[in-house]
Amino acid sequence: MAGPLADKHVVLGVTGSIACYKALDLASKLMQAGALVDTIMSYGATQFVAPLAFRSLTHRVVVTDTFDPDSEYSVKHVALAHQADVIVVAPATVHCIAKLALGLADDPLTTTIVAAKCPLVVAPAMDGNMFDHPATQANLATLKERGAVIAGPGIGRLASGLSGVGRLLETPELLGHIAYAMGKYGDLAGRTVVVSAGGTMEPIDPVRVITNHSSGKMGYALAEAARDRGADVVLVTAPTSLADPALVKVVQVRTAEEMGQAIQEHVTKADALVMAAAVADYRPTETAGQKIKKADDDLNISLAKTTDILKSAKGNFVRVGFAAESQNLVENAKAKVGSKNLDLIAANDITAEGSGFGSDTNKVTLIDRDLAVEELPLLSKYEVSNRILDRVKVLFKD
Repeated sequence: MAGPLADKHVVLGVTGSIACYKALDLASKLMQAGALVDTIMSYGATQFVAPLAFRSLTHRVVVTDTFDPDSEYSVKHVALAHQADVIVVAPATVHCIAKLALGLADDPLTTTIVAAKCPLVVAPAMDGNMFDHPATQANLATLKERGAVIAGPGIGRLASGLSGVGRLLETPELLGHIAYAMGKYGDLAGRTVVVSAGGTMEPIDPVRVITNHSSGKMGYALAEAARDRGADVVLVTAPTSLADPALVKVVQVRTAEEMGQAIQEHVTKADALVMAAAVADYRPTETAGQKIKKADDDLNISLAKTTDILKSAKGNFVRVGFAAESQNLVENAKAKVGSKNLDLIAANDITAEGSGFGSDTNKVTLIDRDLAVEELPLLSKYEVSNRILDRVKVLFKD
């Protein structure tokens, strides 16, 4: 299944921080995502992790010395710079960040970066107050002004035992920053896309809710795909077990009413709204203030219709809906195109293998405003997202 890193050439720079061990996981995950990974290690990095560890994961020679005669890239280090789709420095020490800001080229990594024109991701990792030091802040600001993506650092327990700012971001967050860096000037750059995700929860009492089986995976994949093509993304999501996508504005809601309010707030300046959330059609007319105790009699709950968010959202933007159906897929989806004034709808049969709730794949049928039908094969939800965004980009209202 294709993702943003498939067939991309990543140069991974590793500098002398105890967080080097996390770079091993990053190298592994990059390989699993289909990337070709070449590793350049500073001398300090080799004191924490052996180059053999990276070579074993990437199946590529690790560069540690500009003048190593056994490395194909030792003298011809410029070749790596020209081949790379992105350079990632993780972890990036205070010393490395300072050298990059000054444009120094006194080792294989800095020489490669100075010679490259591809995107640069710098993931700081340091202890104590080093991140807050004025020199570090000035150097990071310089790199950011030049177009580098600064990934982190995170907040938490540091190697010294202190707690604060300085932790290297975890691998999933780093992967998000890398995908963003490669796509920030993509075909959706300058556009704002609002995406909804998850299944809303309508409270019966403080303990019980009416909800559905939505995992949120489709909406989160849409948010990531739009981000990876350069869009500014707002993800309005009901509760899920998924981690927030990196570099996406995430708005947490619970009920259909809260989701509707949040979406209306953000679509006023949006270019597209993609409603992938499974929004409750009905809510209890009354919510008990205390837990309803079990009794011998049956419990009857009165339900009222919720507001149709997509239909009621006001603004001049592309409207994309989803239709999760168990029968009469195309007919039901076509009816929603007209009733909700949609530009596009993605319909999927939730009973079909690979298209049910919680799956990592989806098989959708796209239907446009003219009711033309395009049936897509079974794809990853990320690939489905890009197919939808391919259609969205030609529908923008300006």
